[in-house]
Amino acid sequence: MIISILIFLIIFSVIVISHEFGHYAIARRNGIRVIEFDIGMGPVLYRKKGEETDLCIRLLPIGGACIFDGMGGLDEEEDPKELDEHAFPNAPVGARIATVAAGPIANFILGFIFSLILVSFVGTDLPVIQEVIPDSAAMEAGLEKGDLIKKINGESIHIYREVTLASMMNYGEPLSIVIERDGEKKTVNLIPRYDEKDNRYYIGIRGSGQYLKCNPFQVFQYGFYETEYWLKATYKSLGLIFRGHFSKDDVAGPVGVVKVVDDTYEETAPYGPAAVILTFLSLATLLTVNLGVVNLLPLPALDGGRLLFLFLEAVRGKPIPPEKEGMVHLAGFAVLMFVMILVLFNDISKFFS
Repeated sequence: MIISILIFLIIFSVIVISHEFGHYAIARRNGIRVIEFDIGMGPVLYRKKGEETDLCIRLLPIGGACIFDGMGGLDEEEDPKELDEHAFPNAPVGARIATVAAGPIANFILGFIFSLILVSFVGTDLPVIQEVIPDSAAMEAGLEKGDLIKKINGESIHIYREVTLASMMNYGEPLSIVIERDGEKKTVNLIPRYDEKDNRYYIGIRGSGQYLKCNPFQVFQYGFYETEYWLKATYKSLGLIFRGHFSKDDVAGPVGVVKVVDDTYEETAPYGPAAVILTFLSLATLLTVNLGVVNLLPLPALDGGRLLFLFLEAVRGKPIPPEKEGMVHLAGFAVLMFVMILVLFNDISKFFS
């Protein structure tokens, strides 16, 4: 378990530092003063004074922050008139939008880098049907072994896991599947069938029937598709919340992720260090893309909430009063902390069950 906790802390620290560095780099590029770059949360263990920016390492090795001049805290918004042109509130609205958006974008870039490494070493799974299950929706629709799946409901398919994702996210809705067979394209329509034992719907196929060892050009091509897959998996999973297909056991906080890391380590360790590293690179890709997507949600205290106020300012031609924005973010932060406590409690209860 100690090794798993260390692996989690390394992965999470790399992801969070990359996120905050995205904010920092674009802020500096736009002349916005960054007064503090924090690694971790809680009391300061180490502070290195910089010409403009202090580097702080804090007690709890989870999280981080990039603090701009004029944004000392959620409830401490300063009067822009008392700040110079390098303070965040006095920067052009476009520069502020770019700075706030840079954090999630850095997460997506990091995910792409991880994907390039993965694909270069292990290749990718092509969406070729390996087996059609007897008496399934796929067999009834005429799908065959060796069919290359090109599209599902108009959405292009590049790797087999996208097919699996479409199946997992389906709750009985009809699917229009474009396949390529013997060089010709064909469209088949089917409705996945419900399996009472597994409590989910199945298309009725197994794959992948073909694995691709990528050349240098294909590494970039399928590295992009790999990142795109995790992006789809994240926002489609979030979409299930609005469709009502959601329970408290479908979310996990740090403790839950540590449990996943521990299970993954136990399963992959017998296959050697290379298998462990590549498996955790895949998990890190999921986590960094997930963090990027979640941070873009238009909720107070998240980057998406900040962006919402900045877009409103761009449309109105003047900013929302700082005290009102601060109150909204403070309330959102309180709700976020409450949700995190509930998730933590749920994680611990599952961990010891």
